[in-house]
Amino acid sequence: MNRIVGPLLILSVLAAPVAAQSASDFEKARRVLESTPLIDGHNDLPWAIRQSADAPHDVHAPLHDLRGRTPFHTDLARLREGMVGAQFWSVYIPHEAVQDGAAMTQLEQIDIALEVIRTYPDVFELALDASDVNRIFGAGRIGSMLGMEGGHAIENSLGALRGFYAMGVRYMTLTHNGTLDWADAANDEARHGGLTEFGREVVREMNRMGMLVDLSHTSPETMNDALDVAEAPVIWSHADARGMHDHPRNVPDQVLRRLPDNGGVVMITFVPGFLTANDEATLADVADHIEHVVELAGVDHVGIGSDFDGITSTPIGLEDVSTYPALFAELSRRGWSEDDLAKLAGENVLRAWQEAEAVARRLQRERAPSTATIQQLDGGLSQ
Repeated sequence: MNRIVGPLLILSVLAAPVAAQSASDFEKARRVLESTPLIDGHNDLPWAIRQSADAPHDVHAPLHDLRGRTPFHTDLARLREGMVGAQFWSVYIPHEAVQDGAAMTQLEQIDIALEVIRTYPDVFELALDASDVNRIFGAGRIGSMLGMEGGHAIENSLGALRGFYAMGVRYMTLTHNGTLDWADAANDEARHGGLTEFGREVVREMNRMGMLVDLSHTSPETMNDALDVAEAPVIWSHADARGMHDHPRNVPDQVLRRLPDNGGVVMITFVPGFLTANDEATLADVADHIEHVVELAGVDHVGIGSDFDGITSTPIGLEDVSTYPALFAELSRRGWSEDDLAKLAGENVLRAWQEAEAVARRLQRERAPSTATIQQLDGGLSQ
């Protein structure tokens, strides 16, 4: 892959709503992203294709051809310009899918994501472990991972959870916007005070498999319960800092302070409403949230999770997947070293994933797959 940054991006950086980064800042950003895979934690392209008015579900529709300019935030040219090294493709399904069959809808989304990856083998390759990401990046392609957004997809079944892992899913967001039978969500009524015992078993089983526990969209009580039971690092694939903007989707300072003990990573998202109470968010607001996480948790516990193609508006200066180098140049302007920029880009997430894999190898020697049911652990479904 050609990772040379084009002149249009340089102009966009100079026009960004922050103090102009110098040429040396931009060169520093480029050096980091040439040598370290930039891993974005959350891109909703598969859902954008499913919902497309032009040809819903059809990866091969002309307007969905990633080799040309698409109506999305994402296409191949802009991924190259943005120096993306690896991508967790979200296989999101809405909470309402439980009415029509959540598992079926989830399988369809996995199918769309896998078809995107298969369609461009010279650019994308499915990555199933952290070592795959480094190998694929070294070959000039974009490591592509699957991330499930919402535990409603497993329909209260640990067997279904294992089935999705076998299909390539490498993280699961415990909830989306609806509280489950076993976990409270951030944007819904709290019914459990966090995780039920079955919810704790879900976390334990994810640790045993090596599937990353994603706490985006969960309530603070669910976050704390998951941190209490987790034996492996957790992630937030797309979230911001509540200490910077008091939004229910953001991570409270109290939780951020727990991350060094767990090893987890908050992947800062570009959703304008999570970043600021103002009408417009900017690239500088994203940098502020990153630095807040660093202040409370440390530079080893922050990453990037844009939510491109899952948001209708974007921060000024971060309009699509071509713009990541501008963010790294801004942080360079603020005094970040190349080593710390590399941690933000991908080293932190790879470290957390590698630690989760090591925990899984140990746990698989110690115990068999769990056959527990929600009825056994919680005494029946919650009312």
